[in-house]
Amino acid sequence: MPHNNQLLSESSNTITLDQMARKSKPQGAYLLRLLSLPILFFLTFPLIALVMRTTPGDVVRNLSHPQVAQAVILSLSTTLVSTFITILLGTPLAYALSLRVFPFPRLLDTLIDLPLVLPPAVAGVALLMAFGRRGILGGVLEVLGIDIAFTTIAVVIAQVFVAAPFYIKSASLGFSNVELELTQAAGLDGARSWQVFRYVIMPLSWTAMLSGAVMTWARALGEFGATIIFAGNFPGRTQTMPLAIYIGFELDLDVALTLSVILIGLSFLALLTVKGIFGRDWMS
Repeated sequence: MPHNNQLLSESSNTITLDQMARKSKPQGAYLLRLLSLPILFFLTFPLIALVMRTTPGDVVRNLSHPQVAQAVILSLSTTLVSTFITILLGTPLAYALSLRVFPFPRLLDTLIDLPLVLPPAVAGVALLMAFGRRGILGGVLEVLGIDIAFTTIAVVIAQVFVAAPFYIKSASLGFSNVELELTQAAGLDGARSWQVFRYVIMPLSWTAMLSGAVMTWARALGEFGATIIFAGNFPGRTQTMPLAIYIGFELDLDVALTLSVILIGLSFLALLTVKGIFGRDWMS
């Protein structure tokens, strides 16, 4: 009994020390807070100012505007399609990257990341040179009676091009984090490769896949540069919310403000979802 009491005492002391360590602030915390205020103000104040310029009543009223309604519907529908295509086509690539089945994996990884850092105008011109009427595949597509540039299909292609790397990198990281012993054990039990992926790897990587899909959707929702060059800016056909905001500044500022607030809200919810997926204590 004395031995047990000693263990309980040591355990309680350890818990108390851990709690104190978590609650204690690092030395110079107040100075760090003070030094962080300028950039924190710079990053948050423009967003606050934008939201303050538009009331909830203005948002509801402007949603009945044809240009706003068309842009919202088109953005939501195309981003859902582009996210689905990214998951469908990007999952095999992400799994292949995690297994390092390709030669020159670092080069391939860099090429996949490239759309993330390309200037939007360059991405749009690249898509035109690939799939436009005068592009490399333009003649073949024209023979088949397929016209991609300046259509809704072009919007989806532009969104996939700029946003797919988010999902591929996130899913690949999730697949790589699965313990090798688990997949080997499943293989020894007679599971085939697709069964190992379906019943072992995917259930253990769903958080990475889901967060990558959400980030892909959010990036596709805000895509502007590649879309306006490759798909144009035609209301009801290719004019997504970012493009309608661009035109709204010239024609109707209220439309631009309403769509901006909607995009901020959707982006905030997307980031909130991703942070919630990776841990419930992310706000602590």
